[in-house]
Amino acid sequence: MDEQRLRAYAELTVRIGLNLQPGQRLLIVGPIANGGASLEAAPIVRQITAAAYRAGARLVETLWGDEALLAARFAHAPRDSFDEFSAWLPDALSDHVKNGHAVLSIYANDPDQLKDAPPELVAAVQQTTASNVRPFREHISRNHTNWAVVAAPAVAWAARVFPDIEASQQVARLWDAISRLCRLDQPDPIVAWETHLGELAERTECLNRKQYTALQYRAPGTNLTIGLAEGHQWVGGSSINAAGFRFAPNLPTEEVFTMPHKDRVNGTVRSTKPLSYGGTLIEGFSLRFVDGRVVEVNADRGESVLRTLVAMDAGAARLGELALVPHSSPISQTGRLFYNTLFDENAASHVALGAAYKFTLRGGEAMSEDAFEAAGGNRSAAHVDFMIGSGELDVDGVLPGGAVEPVMRRGEWV
Repeated sequence: MDEQRLRAYAELTVRIGLNLQPGQRLLIVGPIANGGASLEAAPIVRQITAAAYRAGARLVETLWGDEALLAARFAHAPRDSFDEFSAWLPDALSDHVKNGHAVLSIYANDPDQLKDAPPELVAAVQQTTASNVRPFREHISRNHTNWAVVAAPAVAWAARVFPDIEASQQVARLWDAISRLCRLDQPDPIVAWETHLGELAERTECLNRKQYTALQYRAPGTNLTIGLAEGHQWVGGSSINAAGFRFAPNLPTEEVFTMPHKDRVNGTVRSTKPLSYGGTLIEGFSLRFVDGRVVEVNADRGESVLRTLVAMDAGAARLGELALVPHSSPISQTGRLFYNTLFDENAASHVALGAAYKFTLRGGEAMSEDAFEAAGGNRSAAHVDFMIGSGELDVDGVLPGGAVEPVMRRGEWV
């Protein structure tokens, strides 16, 4: 990406994604270095840092990751040490958010990073990480501050997305895709995003007026009914933080989403895209639910990792989010699988195992954990999205009086 486009991406991230306010601090988490050789996303991190200071940030800090360091741990660390975690990071993350400062995550991960690592050790690391950062995720769930997630290419990720072109062109092609899907090719990306967010807001307002009691999903391999909690709120595009200003937590975004009732999910759902979870690909999988809980798991690849995820804690086998995305979304129309949830979840309707966001229930941000759970909200250290949408998906909404009406047909809004 050229310098001008990088600067536009940085401005979009700071002004629309984070809506960073004068006086805030910013913590940038990630991205990952490829093989430890170089910090490939350093140019965009530096541009975001400059944009944040121009917006009035008091201090910008970064936490860099390195896939090679994690690989070394799996290869050489004591086998009984994988339930250990950073002694300082959980408190640092929570304190940063509690003080009202902004957080930006940048994804540049290799989807197959851990494919050769022992599955039981991968599961241990994932569970330990989820458990230790749970207080931080709880703050995010309540929108205590403004936060956002964006992406930057890395060699391994680009090679996975574009295996059919020359290696020397893969990163450039992935940059080009990110640029188009984040509307950086528009004459004024900021204005383009304001228009797009307005359209998503209209969709959420329509769904919030409906207050469906349940959604019914039908597609090949899928016959699922998801009950919705009383007072659920649809959210799309932007959210409001505790200080009262809007931000757009995902760039790109095409979804509108809400929370299911944790005990009212029944039937079978089949994934329509692979799930890249913690450096492992899970493919061709289906889940069967009874009274909200997963009771059967099947997968063509990565089944053991999926089973471990579902067993992580009491809430990991229940749903915490459902999202509707039209099959005609720009990301879907690329015809590419990105092996990255930030992109793939905006190509297809999806659901998430694990924790529900407090802000998807009316008054949820102020509720205690017990009150939120009693209202139907799911609690878990996990929150893992997987895709179930396609051009063959039909969705019906059940109205409060019991009538049923179409919401989507063949993956498109009715």
